[in-house]
Amino acid sequence: MNFLTNSAGATGASSLLMLVLMLAIFYFMLIRPENKRKKEAEQMRNAVKKGDKIVTIGGITGTVVDVKESGIVLETGADQVRIEFEKWAISSNETANQAAKEEARKAEEAKAKAKAAKKAEKEKK
Repeated sequence: MNFLTNSAGATGASSLLMLVLMLAIFYFMLIRPENKRKKEAEQMRNAVKKGDKIVTIGGITGTVVDVKESGIVLETGADQVRIEFEKWAISSNETANQAAKEEARKAEEAKAKAKAAKKAEKEKK
């Protein structure tokens, strides 16, 4: 009888351990990355300023002409139609994306130059 009690207790503890392990994996693989994406999207939407070129979730592209507390006014096309959107409707900020790409390219060039200089210095010795 004592053997059965210990076995059942061990099984319960291992089940609890597996449950905790599964919850931890679920958190780190699904919940945490999604919260990070939501936070980055919210920061992007709050950083929109006048003159930025943006794309909405509906696929409308245009230039921001006014930023309000909870929305933006977007000017689209050559006919200069102005449409008001809520900030949550912004899908991407093309101006910020281009600036980030340019910054990454410059950092990569600087890294390549430093590597070439280090290699040239090494060859001198």
